[in-house]
Amino acid sequence: MFDFSTVRVIDDFPTPGIKFYDITTLLNNGEEFRKAVDDMIAIAREEKPDVVLALESRGFFFGPAIAHELGLPFVPVRKKGKLPSDTYEMTYALEYGTATIEMHIDAIKENQRVMIVDDVLATGGTMQAAVELVNKFHPSFVSTVFLMELKALEGRKKLSNCEIHSLVQL
Repeated sequence: MFDFSTVRVIDDFPTPGIKFYDITTLLNNGEEFRKAVDDMIAIAREEKPDVVLALESRGFFFGPAIAHELGLPFVPVRKKGKLPSDTYEMTYALEYGTATIEMHIDAIKENQRVMIVDDVLATGGTMQAAVELVNKFHPSFVSTVFLMELKALEGRKKLSNCEIHSLVQL
């Protein structure tokens, strides 16, 4: 298990009252970063996905590494306007407005087992949108894996019809 103390906690960022979990310090520690990725790979091996997705942007630090190790396709889920071909999109609510994510319409095949990767499960809005987006492809199974989960924000409650894994729960 990776050493969570390698994640820097910054109070009052980006606004007062917010506790920000800065993973750049983990990324700068090669040994602990490898352990974190290996921990996620172990979960992926158990879930047996056919394809690995990751959410822009911090999920991109982990998802491609998992896909590479398992010899699986990697699919980026990006903010609107960042993908060059035809996409499906999903808009979701934020505290201060809305955001839209999208993925290519040929990214997943029907009945595939899908794993979605991100760094933090907080309120769950982005991941809920990603799961709904994936469901447009009619997968046989959807699982999620997070580096950390902020339990007090209850993001897990927003996610349905998927398995949820987090390496650290805070």
